[in-house]
Amino acid sequence: MQMQNDNLKFKNKRVGILGLGEENIAVVEYLIKQNAKVVICDEMRRGELGEYYRKVKDLPVQFRLGPHYLDHLEDFKIIFRTPGLPYFNEKIQVAKKNGVEISSQTKLFFDLCPSPIIGVTGTKGKGTTTSLIGEILKLASGRPSLSGTHPSPVSNSPSAIRDAATSLGVSPRPITRVFVGGNIGNPPIKFIDELTKDDIVVLELSSFQLQDLDRSPHIAVILDIRVDHLDIHKDEAEYVEAKRNIVRYQTKQDFAVINADYLTSIEFASSTPAKIFWFSRRKSVDLGTFVLNDELIMRTEKSEKSVVKISDIQLRGLHNLENICAAIIASYLAIRESAGSGLTRADIESIKKGVKEFKGLEHRLEFVREIDKIKFYNDSFSTTPETTIAAIKSFDEPIILLLGGSEKNADYQELAKTIEQKNIKLIIPIGRTAKRIVPCLGEIKSIEEAVKIAADKAKSGDIVLLSPASASFDRFKNYKERGKLFKKAVQNL
Repeated sequence: MQMQNDNLKFKNKRVGILGLGEENIAVVEYLIKQNAKVVICDEMRRGELGEYYRKVKDLPVQFRLGPHYLDHLEDFKIIFRTPGLPYFNEKIQVAKKNGVEISSQTKLFFDLCPSPIIGVTGTKGKGTTTSLIGEILKLASGRPSLSGTHPSPVSNSPSAIRDAATSLGVSPRPITRVFVGGNIGNPPIKFIDELTKDDIVVLELSSFQLQDLDRSPHIAVILDIRVDHLDIHKDEAEYVEAKRNIVRYQTKQDFAVINADYLTSIEFASSTPAKIFWFSRRKSVDLGTFVLNDELIMRTEKSEKSVVKISDIQLRGLHNLENICAAIIASYLAIRESAGSGLTRADIESIKKGVKEFKGLEHRLEFVREIDKIKFYNDSFSTTPETTIAAIKSFDEPIILLLGGSEKNADYQELAKTIEQKNIKLIIPIGRTAKRIVPCLGEIKSIEEAVKIAADKAKSGDIVLLSPASASFDRFKNYKERGKLFKKAVQNL
């Protein structure tokens, strides 16, 4: 009934879509189904919008394009901003004062979603943690995780699961389906109409998506939070406050899973009434998951269990131990909540199996190829100095580092120190920021040229690592294009 009432508020209402990205295309499609009068507003012209324009040009929408696209926002009843458009933009705030409702795809999804939500945020590691939680819950439910595609009526319907379980003589799992989306690349509004109260949703949430929320997830996961996106946020305080919305509206019936190794993350505990569980790779915790010697330990109110040995984990890097610890305890809480009467041995085995089998995400310390005992890794997703530091520290072998990209006003001092102190054999600059990190570097190379130079200079046992510490927009469409070109160049060697 609530969803029906929420949908009715769009009927025949004039709605502005500010910025035509992948998320807002999903919003456009959803609002058209609700009979809204949609106007797409973007600073780019039709020709500049490229594939985005082609996806919407035949839909029943109007356009307001060009440099004045944010003028007269009071014409709309509701406006949906794209994540990259600052919530505190002056013209958006003027519209808000004039009674225009400010929303976003994520806010709309939270308003409509009937399923419990696990939300994951942090400066880096969100995608890895979100995906691992999804994989573990998929195993616990006995079915594949979903990303908005309609499930098969045989393998994925609740009745089919019950029938299959009955035939095997076992109790069916309470989790019906697992949906994964958010900043990870799948707009969750695409699958909103498929959800039931028995499903579970795992969302990767950026600061941009969290900034205007007035609801928080049932299970909120807070990873390490450091300074980022100062090209969009006015300062560090605004960035952290945006992240804080992931716990700000929780209740005593909710859970917060918090990184115990970093002060900014720890401070989130004071902003939520939820039950708090911790994770750490540096110390033991009273409730949660931590690293002890060569094992990841999960400690709950009733027991303490070794979940997995570090030697059995496929992901490289100490920072990924934090992500895995977070995923373990968040998955435990979700399964326990769903089961009602506690976890079975099969549930614990699902967590163990999920962690052991998980190989990570594309462009995140992704192993590409080994040639003559030289290993090539694609870490194009590293767009901050902190993530490149973590990538460098993931290896003891000599490293040839492909470094640099577009500017995000980051502080590179710690990265420069790490480069001096660690096992960096050679740096090949591939973007503008490289010379700001290491001033003595030569001219910028193309990805293809950089890979050839690295292969020529590398010796048996070396690591060739693309970890730019910067955004990609100086030379590439996005970090994915940069990573794919790197992998293609490596495969062509």
